Amino acid sequence: MKIKKGDRVRVISGKNKGKEGEVLRTYPSKNMVLVEGANIVKKHQKQVRSTMQAGIIDKDMPIHVSNVMLIDADGQATRVGVRIEQVDGKRKKVRFSRKTGSVI
Repeated sequence: MKIKKGDRVRVISGKNKGKEGEVLRTYPSKNMVLVEGANIVKKHQKQVRSTMQAGIIDKDMPIHVSNVMLIDADGQATRVGVRIEQVDGKRKKVRFSRKTGSVI
């Protein structure tokens, strides 16, 4: 998966199309990501402990990784590529923007 935790992404399809947010968590085995402020659902929650709040709460739910695109430094949505570069004499994988070619 080319999207990582902490990346800024834009939702490109579905009911949340156009929303932007930060990736809070990734689920590589399911190919899903949890995006802050996107795919919010209402959940009825019962109070289990005295400190836990009961009632209807808003909860972020995961989105499939194919429905989000990474936002580059210039604010444009871009596809992500991976290439191997020499860094300090060692070969390393780096992610880069397919639109601008710059390293992410």
